Formats: sequence, C-alpha cells, structure tokens
Amino acid sequence: MAADRLALPRGVPAIRVAIDTTPLLQTRAGTARYVRGLLDHLGVPVEEVSFPATSRLRTLAADAVWYPRLAVPGVDVLHCPTFRGPFRSTTPLVVTVHDLAVLRYPEWFNRWTRTYSRYAVPRVVAAARRLIAVSEHTRGDLIELLGVPDAKISVVPNGIEEIFTPEGPRAEGDYMLSVGTLEPRKNLARIAAAVDGELRVVGARGWGDIEKAPSNVVQLGEVDDTELASLYRGARCLVYASLYEGFGIPVAEALACGCPVVTSEGSAMAEIAGDDAVYVDPLDVGSIREGIGRAFAPAPRRFAAWADVAHATREVYETALS
Repeated sequence: MAADRLALPRGVPAIRVAIDTTPLLQTRAGTARYVRGLLDHLGVPVEEVSFPATSRLRTLAADAVWYPRLAVPGVDVLHCPTFRGPFRSTTPLVVTVHDLAVLRYPEWFNRWTRTYSRYAVPRVVAAARRLIAVSEHTRGDLIELLGVPDAKISVVPNGIEEIFTPEGPRAEGDYMLSVGTLEPRKNLARIAAAVDGELRVVGARGWGDIEKAPSNVVQLGEVDDTELASLYRGARCLVYASLYEGFGIPVAEALACGCPVVTSEGSAMAEIAGDDAVYVDPLDVGSIREGIGRAFAPAPRRFAAWADVAHATREVYETALS
C-alpha cells in the first residue's frame, strides 16, 4: 500500500514516490549506498517496490519480466535508481544513471547483461521523463551514446556518510587500499602488480577472473562503514585506478578521511578529487607504481551529505511533474 501524503518543507509539493529498492537485496556497494541514502533523507512518502533478484535465475526473471512492465498505481513519481526500469510508464518516471559501462565496454560483462542492456537501456532511458546523472562524465555518455537531450538530464553527484571523517580509529599495518566490487573494470591485477607490499581489497565478489589474486592481495570482502573508515584512515593511500567509473564513491570517502588517493586520469574521478589526487594511466602498471610513489595526504575534504542529494532529487521529482 502506498504511504499517505505528508507535508514537506515550504515550497516543496506534497508528492508520493515509489522507489525500486531491488539493489538493496543484491549489494552493499555504490547503488545500494545511493538507494539507502535517498530513503533515509528524502522526506517524502515513499513506497518501496522490489523483486527478490537474489540469484541468477531471479535476476533473469526481473530483467525479462518484472522491470519492463513495472508499474506502481497511486503514486506521483516512479524512481528507478538504476537504468533497469519499465519500457513504458504512465506514471512520471525518473531514472538514475550511474554509468554506461555496459554500453561503452560490453566485453566486461556477461553475455546476458550485455545483450539485455543493449536492448533495454535505450528503452528505459526513452521512457523516463527525467534522468539523473551522478556526474558530468555520465551526462556526457548519455548524450553521446544514447542521444539524450541535455535538457532532460539533471546532474546530482552522490553523497557520502557522515562517518567518513579524519577523526576516529585507524586500521593497523603498512598497506595500501583498493575498494570496489571485484569485476574487470576495477583493474585489480594491474593495481596489485604496481603495489610494493600489502594491498587490502574491500569489495563483494562480482564477476570475471577474480580467483587469481596476486599473493600480496588480502581480500577483506564487504565491511561495514565503521571498518571502512578505519581502513581509509590507516592506509598509505587508496589506489582507485579503475578503467571506467561514473562517479567513484570510494575516492570521495577516502578524501573525506584525509587518505591519499591515486586514481585514473581522464575519468569522472577528476570531478570529485580535483587537485587533491595523483592521476595515473590505469593501463600502465609503471604509471600506477610511480603515482603511488607521489601520493600525498590531502587536506580533509567535505562532500555533499545524502540529505543534500535527497533535496536535489526532490527537485528533479518536481520537474518531472511539471
């Protein structure tokens, strides 16, 4: 049942929103952080809808049957926090696009994902009344790869949790840190080859050849935010030499903790880090190694809180209704 209408701050219409919360059942990584951040701070009545896509078969069912026909009667806006969504929608549809890696580099993904996405993503994007891009980099990809009119896109960068500050416990040891779901674009093999010493890797198992981790890699799996903040504070640096990202939440979290950052040149991460990171060629082990040698401790940075992201997202809802 949809939630009752609630009064919002002055000047904000009372609206009811349905949000697809399926990512919360699948991961604790970037997309789930995004959904949780919105749910905690939107301040509007929200109806959570989800499909139990917790296995390969159920994910196929969600993609092939549930998402294309997704409809939630009785709400004013339907928000899909990824580009999985309905192909047509009578309810104003808002879709968040984190990146278009699956279209730009389909070889990084399994056969179903790249085949389905090539068909589905353009239809979902076309069905949306408004699109949220998490960076200017992703806005550019939407325009270039899918021909989306610029006026249809709102750029709303991700936020970070309040726990990511310089103050607090520091993990012990002499190590460098890598954070992200283990998948080909995270570039773990080159990063590990560039690291002289221990590389601690935080992230869920994804896909691709992740079984052959080099001997200097310590895989920690998923950790809670308290431990992750401690790892950022204690690390010699975060090495985030990803081959492609739409945003790069770990870069923002690390900088907020005062952790030195080595990341990919010519990427969306420059929007986040500016002059506070060392940039390297992610395809060149020597460049990554040299960048690690130049890593420096930045002044702690403040980034948008999820409350700010939620406020900007409510404004997108208003635009979708106008």
